[in-house]
Formats: sequence, structure tokens, C-alpha cells
Amino acid sequence: MPEAEMRTLADLPFHVSGRYPKSSLVRRCTPDGYEESSSRQFFEDIRDCALGLAGLGVRPGDHVALICETRPEWLVADFGILTIGAVTVPIYPTLTPSLIGFILADAGARVVIASTAEQAEKIREVRAEVPDLQEVVVIDAEALAEGERSFAEIRERGHGRLMHENGLGREYKEAARAIGEDQLATIIYTSGTTGTPKGVMLTHGAIVANVVDANTLVAPHDTDEALSFLPLCHALERSVVYLYLYKGVTVTFAESLDTIARDMVRVKPTIMTGVPRVFDKLHARILDAVAKAPAFRQMLFRWAIGVSLERSRAKLDGREPSFLVRAQHGLADRLVCAKIRERVGGRLRFVVSGGAPLSRTVAEFLFAVGIPVLEGYGLTETSPVLTVNPEHAPRLGTVGKALPRVELRIAEDGEILARGPNVMLGYYRQPEATAEAIKDGWFHTGDIGRLDDDGYLIITDRKKEILVTAGGKNVAPQPIELQLRQHPLVGEAMLLGEGRRFVAALIVPDDAALRSQVGDSGETDLATLVERSDVKTLYDDVVSAVNADLPKYEQLKRYALLPTEFSQATGELTPTMKVKRRVVAERWKDVVEELYA
Repeated sequence: MPEAEMRTLADLPFHVSGRYPKSSLVRRCTPDGYEESSSRQFFEDIRDCALGLAGLGVRPGDHVALICETRPEWLVADFGILTIGAVTVPIYPTLTPSLIGFILADAGARVVIASTAEQAEKIREVRAEVPDLQEVVVIDAEALAEGERSFAEIRERGHGRLMHENGLGREYKEAARAIGEDQLATIIYTSGTTGTPKGVMLTHGAIVANVVDANTLVAPHDTDEALSFLPLCHALERSVVYLYLYKGVTVTFAESLDTIARDMVRVKPTIMTGVPRVFDKLHARILDAVAKAPAFRQMLFRWAIGVSLERSRAKLDGREPSFLVRAQHGLADRLVCAKIRERVGGRLRFVVSGGAPLSRTVAEFLFAVGIPVLEGYGLTETSPVLTVNPEHAPRLGTVGKALPRVELRIAEDGEILARGPNVMLGYYRQPEATAEAIKDGWFHTGDIGRLDDDGYLIITDRKKEILVTAGGKNVAPQPIELQLRQHPLVGEAMLLGEGRRFVAALIVPDDAALRSQVGDSGETDLATLVERSDVKTLYDDVVSAVNADLPKYEQLKRYALLPTEFSQATGELTPTMKVKRRVVAERWKDVVEELYA
């Protein structure tokens, strides 16, 4: 099938199996190696799943929820749902039973596919509150409760139907091809940094337009190998994996978030996506290792990175590096940069960063060591990509250029507005919220930014997160938080100041970096450590360095060191690692009040 013929996501399994017949298309890391599927096996698994779901009574337009970690079965279930015209409702497996119950009920899900017994137990807890739910299917079905079915059984039933019903395979293909571009493909519930999750309705055509257009700026090849570890239930990684399949890339899923470092070395990916937190931690760990090295190796590292920074900055500016830099770079790369690249497999052509602002310091470091990082921007409501840095013309400090069919406009108050074929239909069963978000055909992103003379977008903050102090001063928290997080000692930071006399901050130390700095091997708990005077002196210096570049009204007058990291378990982070400001402020309200006492 020529690429231009892919109109809907239901076409994609047929496209990849016909155009890219690979012996290893989709893989998952295991402790001892890989589980893998060929293009043909992947397609057949999807088809059997689709026919099995249809045999359960799933019809076009029905809503099927999917609660599963990032793994091949997620894709098989998703495409099984999509190719029979049903609607996928992805749910983060990290969510609590009450939130899962809310989404299942709000979406009116008839069937839910869960990955493990743990996820199935969450559904059992709330099933009485979900009146439309008729079937629960479990992928890793160790012990099924009454009324639950195994994923293997569904696929076997689908395969059995194919074998015994003449012409069913042809009917399946024809039905998939008949799905329209304007047909609803998915309802993705936003992660809720600003309140109750809302269901974003995206059509087949919207997501396909995004995949096809993103390919014009960031173009993977069928010879590439990708490592995937971000949540597939998030719009970014899901669309990225669709792009990988569209271009015939071999996709390997990490065994888990805890095995990423091992799996990167094993897979040796050529392309990869990540969130800034991943790249921040990689940068911090490298600096921490260097800090523990002998003095000579520290000097060698600083020299090599200095030379490499000079070279990459010149190239990014479109200049030829000086003769001296060119002469030194080969040795610098061989002695230092190549060794850093080996820690991530040694073959990365580029990585894509999205979901939150990326520190310029980290971006420059990655470019310098030979790992180009392409920052992009978008929202679930835009399928999700609006802009991305072109592979061959990246510009640091920006989130890139708009995709070909995306129009951007900056409103009078600085808000970024967008329109294009990738914009959502609206929020499910929330017409008022939809009308507030889409006005006169323009989607209001809630982000503040500007376009440079060449059309590259620069994000400055979120409109709804601007802090207004008691003195009436507007303070954008994200740039200051980003400066704080650039320091190796800072794991996370959140600014305060709304309605207050001055700006303050909650700072979460980077546990490993702090212990390394003060010579603690782990015998002291973090709550005790952050009370020590020598530790406070370290962070006084961090805050002072940030304040030096800020106008007086933006400077941090006080800060508090928190004894634990922000986490999803406590509700302080969304599944995509964004900080929920209200939750953090509420959890640490006593600390906040003490700062302003």
C-alpha cells in the first residue's frame, strides 16, 4: 500500500504487514533476551484479537478501555479495537481504582482489557460503579475471577472464527477499509494537572494527519531500531510508535522503567523519545560519575566537553568550527564523548524530547556528545504534535516549527492558538469545556509563547500557571524552575507566590547527587540530611546563583528542602511526570505556611 493510501489507523496494520515484511518488527526485552513478532505475526495477532472482540459483541462505535503497561500486547489490543471500528479508551496503569472507575463510567466502556491481576483487581473494586461494563479481559491471566476472560482466549476465539467462517478474513479487511477518516478513534483522558480528567476525542483522520505530517520534519527509516519505554496510553508515545510502524521501524519495548539503562545497551537504538526528566537524570548521573573520578579524568572530561560544545554550537549556528576546535575534536570524541554514547547504546541518530521544557544546558550537552535532541511541542488535544525541531535544522531554545498543515497564531495576551486537521473533536460529554477550548476554529493551548522570524516556536510558560504576587507582579514559574533543575543537586522544584508577598520555592534534592556531594553512602535518611547546615549551605548557593539573573520581584526570598521526591503514588505527578501544583501545595501546606510565616 503506498503511504498516501493510509487514511485511517485501521489501515496501518495492513500497511506495515504489506510494505515492511520483517522477521522482527515488534519486540519486548526480557531478562534473558527478547520476545519478538514478525510483521506477519503482528498482523495476525491484531486480526485474531479484532475478530475475538467482535465475537464478544463489540460493535463499531463501542468504547473499549485498555489498561496496560508499554508492551506489544498494548498495540495488538489497540489495533484490534480500531480495525473493527470501535473506540480505544487508554487508561494509565498507575491510576488509582477510583480514577479508573471514574474514566470507565464517564466513557461508558463496554469492555476493558487489563494487563495484569493487579489491574484486574482495581476494576473489581469499582465494577459496581460502572453500569455499562460487560466484559473484563486480562492479558496476564494467572487467576481469573468470575466473569473475566483471558486475552489469549479472545485471540484463540478470533482465530477459530477465521478458520471456520468462510470469507471472514476478507470481510474483516473490507470493514477495516470502510472506516472513515472522521470516525472517532480514541478518547484519551487528560492527566489532570488542572483538575478532573477530561476525555479528548480524536478521529482517525486527525491522528493519521499528525503521523504523516510529523514524518516530514523527523523522518525515521525502515533500517532504524527504536526503544520505547514511555506510556503508550499517553498521546505522544502512542503517535510516535504509530510513526515507527508507518515507516517500518523495528520497535523494541523496554522490559520496565527500571531496566531502561540495561535495555538501551542491549538494543542499541538509533532513535528514541523521552521526557526531559529522562535526559536530566542521564546528565546528572554522568556529572556525578565525573565528580567521583580522579582529578586528571575530571580535567580530561572538562576539556573534551568544552571542545565538543564549541563545535556543536558553531554547527547549530550554521558556522564552521575553528581550525583549533576541529583539530582537537577527534581526540575529545574518542576519549570522552564516544564513551558517553556507549552508555546509551552507541548508535543514536537523534532523540526526541517532549511533554515539558528541556533544559538548554542538558540539550547543549547532548548535542556536544553527539546525541542530537529534537524538542517538540503539542497537547493531547492536538493528536498531539503541533511543532517539532526539524531533524536537519534544529534550533535550541525552541520547540521547532509547525507541522505542514498546522497553523499557529499568538493571541494578544501571548497565548498560543492552533488549528489544523489534527485538532480534537472536543471533550467527551463536555460541550462547555469544548466551547471554551475551541473558539472560532482556533484551539487555545493555555501556553504562552512567541514565534521567531523563521517560524520556530518559543514557549515561555503556561497561561494558567502564571503567579500573581500580592504586589501585582506576574511571575512565570517554569523558566525559574528550569534553571533550578539544571543544577545536579536539584531533582525537582516548584515555585510558590500566588497572592503572596514574595516568591518562594519547594526544592526536592537529587538524592544520589546530594549524598555524593556530602560523602553520605546512604546511612542517613533524606529527612535528616536536608536539616543539616552544610546541606543548606549547598542549596543556598544554588538559589543565589539562580537569583543573580532574576529581577528583584522574581527572586526567591525563601525555599524549603523536601525530604521525599514528588511521585505518582502521592498524586503529585501525572503519569507523564508533570507536577500537579495544587496537589503538591496541599500535601506540603504546613511547609508552605512556614515559608510565609
